[in-house]
Formats: sequence, C-alpha cells, structure tokens
Amino acid sequence: MKRNTGLACGCFVMALLSGCGGSDSGTSTEPVIETATDTAVETIIEASILGLDPRLDALIPTDAEVEKLAEGFVFIEGPVWLRGESRLLFSDVRGNTIYQWTETDGASPFIDPVFDGDREGLRSISSNGLTLDEQGRLIICEHGNRRISRVETNGTRTVVVDRYEGQRLNSPNDAVYGSDGTLYFTDPPYGLDGLEASPLREVDFNGVYRLTADGELTLLVRDQSRPNGIVLSPDETILYVANSDADNKVWMAYDLDDSGASNGRVFFDINDQDAPGAADGMKVDRAGHLFRDGTRRGLGHLARWRASWDH
Repeated sequence: MKRNTGLACGCFVMALLSGCGGSDSGTSTEPVIETATDTAVETIIEASILGLDPRLDALIPTDAEVEKLAEGFVFIEGPVWLRGESRLLFSDVRGNTIYQWTETDGASPFIDPVFDGDREGLRSISSNGLTLDEQGRLIICEHGNRRISRVETNGTRTVVVDRYEGQRLNSPNDAVYGSDGTLYFTDPPYGLDGLEASPLREVDFNGVYRLTADGELTLLVRDQSRPNGIVLSPDETILYVANSDADNKVWMAYDLDDSGASNGRVFFDINDQDAPGAADGMKVDRAGHLFRDGTRRGLGHLARWRASWDH
C-alpha cells in the first residue's frame, strides 16, 4: 500500500507548517485549545486560493472555502488522515502533544505528553512528522527521543530506528513509506540545542535515510543542509526532499533504485521569494501532483480547504 496518496478526502492544511525551526526557541509552551466538544467550523475570511497555473483549478477551485477547524496551538506539524476512521492526527511541536480531530468531537489530545524525559540539551522535544505503516499503525518522528517510533494497538510505542552505525540520530523530522514497506526519512538537527554545535550530536551530518522492511538502514543523502519534508513519486522512482534552510530554500529530486539515490537536482527553487520560513512538508497525489507548504508563517490553527474534487 502506498503512503504518498494522501489527498483523498479534501485537503487538510496546517496554517503553521513552518517546522524549519529558524529562530524558534527550544522552550515548550503549554497550548490553549478549543474544547473537544466545540465543533464549530469557521470560514477564514482573509484566506484565498491563488492559482499560478490553470491546471491547479481542476484540483483546488479558486472559490474553495478555507475553514478553521481548531485553534490555539503553538507550532503544528505532521498532519496524517486516517481515512477509515475519518480522523486527523497532527503534532503540536511546542505543545509536546499529538492531537486528534474529528468532525463530531473536534480536537483533543491523542498522546500527551509525547516526550517525558530529560530536556537538557534539547531544543525541541515533541513529535514532528507523522505517517502510517502498511498495517495502519501510527509512525512518529520524535525529536526529544531522537528516534522514529510505532504506536502499537495497545498504545505502547516501539522503536523503529534510533541509530545509524551505532550513533544516535539527530532528530528525525519527516517520513514516508514505499509500497514494499520501506521507510524513507529525514534527520535534521532541529531537536538539538545548538543544532550542529550540540555536544549531544553523534552523527556529523544531516541525512536522508532508507529503512527496509527487514531492518536494513542505508544513508541515501548527506549533503543537504536541512533535509525536512519527504515524499515519493507515484511510481516510487523519484524521491523528493525539501531543504528547510532559509539560506537555501529548495526542493530536491533524486532518482531511486536498489543501489540508493542518485542524480540529485533542484526540483523547485524559491530563494527569490522574500518571505519568512523555508521549504517544509509535501504530499503527492496519485496523479503525481506535488503539493508543498508555503513559506509564510501563519497563526497556530488548523484549517482545511473545502472542495468538491476527489482523487
């Protein structure tokens, strides 16, 4: 089952998908959130859809309404839609909580706290990117624990990967599964206080990795300054990686085969855009359209486009 077809039930967007870290401090702040029983949905009047290519209109109508589903979060990331349950999960990175949202109950904590260990030397402690494995289990990129974990049916968490060649990972940020159960993920330093200068750092680069279903971990890319969002093309021959460096705001593409990733090239460059933030999350639909987040920071709320199209 492919994990890169995630625009099936409308398009959910985070208005604060700015997980590139930039100038944010490592302080974790308790979020204030609407109660789970408050299910009112508010249209965001100031939001609009700007299409720079007429082909976008077939996917997202220019008159589509943008609705605010919940608000009061601190720094939200990693939305994943559970289609069979009509439920959305997402991370509040600074709130140290994974939330769930449903049409009936609104937003409520799903895992709280994500991290309960020693915060010394850590800049970001919570979860970031989320995805699902082939069995539908939640996969969590954890900054504080510097690992990727899996939530079992009984609610416990199992470590999927936390080391490369015996050295602890930096702080896994985003992940995507291939149809054969292979996990691709990014590992920038955003969880570490001081980033590359952190004394806790063991791996001396910011990598992009591939973990096969039988547990073989391979380093695919090590020359990106801030690897972040990651997706596969529908045929899984191209790997897209967002570089969330404010000084080099690009999306890279790599050819994939059994030997690894090759032919790295700039797929999209926004260095000429004068806006805060940098490259971050992405999704690819079944037709191969790549949806990326913007560069401008927004308010800490959850929104969606209400559109009639489907994939």
